[in-house]
Amino acid sequence: MIGKLRTPSPALVIACIALFVSLSGTALATGVVPTAKRALYANNAGKLQGKTARQVAAIPGPATSLDGLGAEDIASMEGPANTAAALVFTNTVPFALAPSEEKDFSAGCGPGAKALSGGFSSPNLVAAEDTRPTADGNGWTVYLVNISPTASATGSMQVTCLR
Repeated sequence: MIGKLRTPSPALVIACIALFVSLSGTALATGVVPTAKRALYANNAGKLQGKTARQVAAIPGPATSLDGLGAEDIASMEGPANTAAALVFTNTVPFALAPSEEKDFSAGCGPGAKALSGGFSSPNLVAAEDTRPTADGNGWTVYLVNISPTASATGSMQVTCLR
C-alpha cells in the first residue's frame, strides 16, 4: 500500500532554504577570505617597495634639530622618572599659635615644583578656616585658628608637591 505523498509545509520549505544558504555561505567564505588576505599582503608589499621588515627598520630616520647635541650627550641626559613616587614629595614646616590667635601659615615646595595640596596636624585644639595654594602655585597656605582661649597650640603644616 503506497501512501499518498503530501506537499511540504511552508515552514519546511523555508527551513530547507535557510539550511542551503547557510551551508553555501560558509563555503563561499572559505574561498573569499584567503583571497582577501592575499590582496592585503600584496597592497602592503607595494607600500614597502619589496623590502623586508628588517630592511625597512634599518632605514635611518629624518635628521632633527637637537641643539647641537651628539648621541653621547643625549645618552647621558637624565631620563624621565621611573615611578610617580619619584615626582611627588612632601615638605613640612612647624607652626605655633598663641591662645585664641588665628593667622595664615604657608609651606613652600621649592624652585621648579608645584603644590598639589596641603594640610596640618596638631595635638591641640586648632581649626583650619581656609586652605589654598599660594598665589604663585609654589606652596600651600592654611588659615589656622587656636580654639583654646588659655593654651598655646603647636603643630606642623604640610604641602604635597610635584616636581
